Amino acid sequence: MTSSVKAILDLKGRDVITAGPNTTVAEAAAILSKKKIGAIVVVGMENRISGMFTERDLVHAIAKHGKEGLDQSLAQVMTAKVYRCHEETTVNELMELMTSRRFRHVPVESNGKLAGIISIGDVVKSRIAEVEREAEEIKAYIAG
Repeated sequence: MTSSVKAILDLKGRDVITAGPNTTVAEAAAILSKKKIGAIVVVGMENRISGMFTERDLVHAIAKHGKEGLDQSLAQVMTAKVYRCHEETTVNELMELMTSRRFRHVPVESNGKLAGIISIGDVVKSRIAEVEREAEEIKAYIAG
């Protein structure tokens, strides 16, 4: 049985670090460092996802604009085309999306609003737990 995004969120929680589109790159970099995370979901009105700001976006901003990149707003440098998943998304579907699009973080959306975030680490942890459960079931069946 393949796990769902809902199952992962039920275990890990639904807290997400967010920032507004007017947050500066420097402020966002400080949040990434302090929280020891790789991505911030940029939200607008009513907690709606408007973009993602990741370590890659930080590197691109500095490479393109030098130290002035730190003064830009997230709206100027964020990834605006955000792929989302839903609680019903399976772990296998999410792994496929993350692999094909080379994402390490995917926000979870419910009714048009941010409901959580799934990282590649969450997916790997879930998949390992699933494989271990299957192995235990096979051992129990064989021992019979």
